[in-house]
Amino acid sequence: MNFNQIRISVKLGIFLLTTFPSAAQKKVDFSFQDNTLSIEQRVEILVSQMTLNEKINQLLNAAPAIERLQIPDYNWWSEALHGVARNGKATIFPQAIGLGATFDPELAQRVASAISTEARAKYTISQNMGNHSKYAGLTFWTPTVNIFRDPRYGRGQECYGEDPFLMSKIGVAFVKGLQGDDPNRLKVAACAKHFVLHSGPEHNKWSFDVSPSKQDLYETYFPAFEALVTEANVGGVMTAYNQVYGEPAVVSSFLLKDILRDSWGFDGYVTSDCGAIFSVSCDECYVDSTVKAAALALKAGVNLNCGGGFKSLEKAVEQGLVSEELIHQRTKQLFKTRFRLGMFDRRVANTLYEDIGSDKIHCDEHVDLAREAAQKSIVLLKNKNNVLPISKDIKVPYLTGPFANSNDMLIGSYYGVSSNIVTILEGITDAISLGTSLNYRSGALPFHENLNKKNWAPNVAKESDITICVVGLTADREGEGVDAIASDHGGDRKDLKLPENQIKYIHQLIENKKGPLVLVIASGSPISLEGIEEHCEAILQIWYPGEQGGNAVADVLFGNVSPSGHLPITFPKNVNQLPPYEDYSMKGRTYKYMTEEPLFPFGFGLTYSKTTLSNLNLNSKKLRKNETLVAKVEVANTGNFDIDEVVQLYVCPQNNNEGLPLKSLKAFKRVSLKKNKKTTLTFELEPEDLKFVNKQGEKVWIKGNYKIFVGNASPGELSLKLGATLPQEAIVTLK
Repeated sequence: MNFNQIRISVKLGIFLLTTFPSAAQKKVDFSFQDNTLSIEQRVEILVSQMTLNEKINQLLNAAPAIERLQIPDYNWWSEALHGVARNGKATIFPQAIGLGATFDPELAQRVASAISTEARAKYTISQNMGNHSKYAGLTFWTPTVNIFRDPRYGRGQECYGEDPFLMSKIGVAFVKGLQGDDPNRLKVAACAKHFVLHSGPEHNKWSFDVSPSKQDLYETYFPAFEALVTEANVGGVMTAYNQVYGEPAVVSSFLLKDILRDSWGFDGYVTSDCGAIFSVSCDECYVDSTVKAAALALKAGVNLNCGGGFKSLEKAVEQGLVSEELIHQRTKQLFKTRFRLGMFDRRVANTLYEDIGSDKIHCDEHVDLAREAAQKSIVLLKNKNNVLPISKDIKVPYLTGPFANSNDMLIGSYYGVSSNIVTILEGITDAISLGTSLNYRSGALPFHENLNKKNWAPNVAKESDITICVVGLTADREGEGVDAIASDHGGDRKDLKLPENQIKYIHQLIENKKGPLVLVIASGSPISLEGIEEHCEAILQIWYPGEQGGNAVADVLFGNVSPSGHLPITFPKNVNQLPPYEDYSMKGRTYKYMTEEPLFPFGFGLTYSKTTLSNLNLNSKKLRKNETLVAKVEVANTGNFDIDEVVQLYVCPQNNNEGLPLKSLKAFKRVSLKKNKKTTLTFELEPEDLKFVNKQGEKVWIKGNYKIFVGNASPGELSLKLGATLPQEAIVTLK
């Protein structure tokens, strides 16, 4: 080609580009930045100006910038399970299972609101310094509302408990706290995960198939997700890794279209879990190529791919597996979330969120809230002869155990970092009298035998007025498979016992103790205490209590506050009381279906005072389908300590031939009571609350007699033997 030919070709190219400009060269319509327009209008204006390749790239969690449209790069993956996580300094609140133990939705909402306040402040700072990295955004992949169906589940600590009703109430409150109360703007976007039937086993979560009965699916596994969608308008939903009825959840039209979109009316975005789309494709997998997997996920309803599977969508379009129009719609749904977060506003009408300053990050108010939440999460399981609270003037207390001076024990999984983590040793040191001869020795390694067999630590108990031993687990031992580095079972637990070296050390203390032994247990799941419980005068379950855990434990031990947490999950005596772990049938599981007597029952928790219940009154003993049940009961604090009590109402079918739960929590209230004071509580159960799911998976009004049970623990003789208050009971007939 000679010079003249080149010159002609260049001129022709310029003529074609200027006469027929590509999408990338057209004049940009920036009216999508006008927040006086509806979000639907703005999203359509913006997405319509993208090329196919640009749209596909926006469907990835690490979405690149589109400079000509002034769209910055954005990473959708952020975490905030119990505080802004993996993103620098933030307040660390109690782990999710601890929030469940508070039975306090109002507290959960305050905690979540504090988290989103810190998130907004951190986002503004990150944006100003050009940090658009993973974990620095406003789309948080939390909360986890999978049912804690089996105490061996390593990620159970991320859940609020084993009961769908409790899970729903705490989960809805948490989402509302995160997202704020502005109908047009999101403070941050929450995400309900993992949809659905994702409660272990962790080691083969990529492939195991769950095919529960319709009754279990709708009675147990769906309710929390449905509540977050229909009551809290959760911004996002994350799919699970596992298969459901033989189909991977990430490509399930039944889950993502029929249930989530069509039945529940979900209007947020759906994201895959990380790597889930890749896991669908291999020689022996559901499909044999990533192109097919990506196409199936997109058609089922997935908007966002955590990973790179959606990079194959251009090939999927070429092969006719998906349409450009479908990609357009999926992209629009994603940008609706970003617009609701205020990311493209030319003029900010509401600067409430954008003006949150750095002074709100780990502020005194939030630290105090973390302490309050930890206090309210602690469950007193035993208090023989009222050993607790301990006098602050006790002469010779002994603090020992592998986690008495541990930070790792406090923070659980999916945590942030803090410059103010208070260990139990530090909390107790600040709480007691300066004249007290406090002694401390760890005494045992967390998970391994002591190398030095000449261990003097057990002998210190011989010289001590009281021994406080702190044992348990950490997220290194139980948790997600990629994080539980001290686990050889994918993060799940093989049994419910403490590590063997901790058991040996406790028995050494039992043999040597002069005064009472107080056992403080940190864990995200139930601990079996066979052979230990009977030798301890007092037992506290503290979960993973967050950065103020040391102060909160000291507050309870020394009587600054009365313990008020209640178990959000049943504590079995041992693993032999559990059905096979891989079996998702609810038969024999949780307090709702378990027939064996556990070690500690669901809903149980002692205080430093005595509660009495009386005068249960129902508005009617016979109800028809459209009638509301109103139950009133008097609750009194007849002891000598100001307390918080959690009063619980259960419904128990008396003629059960439909496979219904043996007992179901239907209402609860946390109430503050001064000593020698009483109040009347009112519970209202709407007709919908009295329905149960039948064997066909239908929520229906089932005629018959039902026991209405009001107490401070789940129904059963064990609760009374352990010190729960005498319940109030009545029979109501559904006509």
